[in-house]
Parts: sequence; structure tokens; C-alpha cells
Amino acid sequence: MRRNDEGAGRKADAGSVAAPATVGGEGHTRAAIVQLLLEEGPITATAIGNRLGLAPAGVRRHLDALIDSGQARAGRSAPWQQKGRGRPAKQYQLTAAGRGKLGHAYDDLAGAAIRQLGEIGGEQAITEFARKRARTIVAGIEPVGEHTTEQTTAKAEEIAEAFTDAGFAATTRKVGTGVQICQHHCPVAHVAEEFPQLCAAELEAFRELLGTHVQRLATIANGDCACTTHVPLLVLPAERTGTSAPTAAQPAAVRTNDSGRSAE
Repeated sequence: MRRNDEGAGRKADAGSVAAPATVGGEGHTRAAIVQLLLEEGPITATAIGNRLGLAPAGVRRHLDALIDSGQARAGRSAPWQQKGRGRPAKQYQLTAAGRGKLGHAYDDLAGAAIRQLGEIGGEQAITEFARKRARTIVAGIEPVGEHTTEQTTAKAEEIAEAFTDAGFAATTRKVGTGVQICQHHCPVAHVAEEFPQLCAAELEAFRELLGTHVQRLATIANGDCACTTHVPLLVLPAERTGTSAPTAAQPAAVRTNDSGRSAE
């Protein structure tokens, strides 16, 4: 079991990125905005300004620069997200190019290595490699003792902390009768587009630790802004009685190798 104080300390550090955004020049401010787009996007310019203590004009100047360079994009808020009257506010998020600048330096090498592994050992070798990688990320985390709301939520947070430590910028959030694990960055996203076994192995590790049916709702490899996994907090009847549980869902819309990357 990971120590809670370690996770709390790391969370505090992550949350402190936004606070000193106005100190240290344009580069630090831009980096703080990128961090918010990564962890909380889609997000409005007003929300960014409120979080960082910046004037709206300054926020939009940085956002315009990010859009011009292809690192961010804007879209209108859904009607249900709109507060008050008037046109829906724009929401901003990083593009694949923007996320790519955060760390994909070894994509080509990793892709070549996995392809070679497949040529030598076949698909099963790639699957086993993906499983070992996922289990390494969550090493030291014990499976949930009892499937209660409190314990399952705490275990999801522990998993998110482990994936954050591995570079995935993961968080959790309560949604309805469940909790979602959101990975806002994927350091192997471009490789995962070609080898969906990497995503499938992560989902398998989630199931093993959480002891319940989990479902992948979105993936960065498929062009979504985050990898989102839904974890139900209500115990299904099959889980209570010990009968066979429903088949767990596979990663959302897994693409074949020839599908190409989504255009952003």
C-alpha cells in the first residue's frame, strides 16, 4: 500500500503549478496554461484566468499563440455547460501535437522494439510485454480488500497516483454512481495507436486491483483528450453472489494498425 502522505505531497506540488504562474516571465505563464489544458481541458479562458490570476486578455493571447502553433484548439461549450445567457463560451484543450511536446522522444525507438518483439515472439509476446509494463506501474498496490464506495474510491485514487508517477498526469473524479480514472497525458500514446495491447493491459490491471467491472470510455490513442476509465461504485448482483460477472468492456473504439492517427 502506498503511503497517503506521499500522494498528498505530490498532489500539493502538482496543484502549486498554477499559483506562481504570473511570476517568472512569459515562459512560465505559458507552461502553467499548458498544464491546465492538459489536466483540466476542455476549459474556458475565464476559468484559466481565475485559476492563474491572469487578466482575460493575457490568457487569450497565450491561447491564440498555442492555437497558431497547432498545440491547442477551441470548441464551443455544450448547452448544458453554459452558465447564464449569451453564446456558449469557448473551451480550449491540447491537440495531439501539443501533448506530443510533453514527451514522446522515444516513440520511434519503442515502436521499432515492439515490432521486433512481435516478429520474434508473435502477438502473445507483445501482450505479455504490455501486461508486465502495466503491472510495473502499479507495483506495490494491493487489490481492494472489500468493494465498498470508500475503499474502491481510495483504490482508484491510489492507481491514479501510480500512473501520475509514471508520467500519465492521472486524476480521479466522482461521476454519478461511479468514479472515473482520467489519464490526461499518455507518454506512449503514439505507440499505443499501433499496439492497442498497451491500453488493454492497463485496463486489465485496473480490473485486477479494483475487483470489479470497469469500462474504458475514451483513449488518447484514439484521438480523445484523455484516457477515461469508469469504475462503478455499486456492487453488481453477480459480484455479490459470486456468479459469473458480465464480460468486461474493452478499450473504447480500438483501432487497427492501418487506421492512422486522428487529425487534429
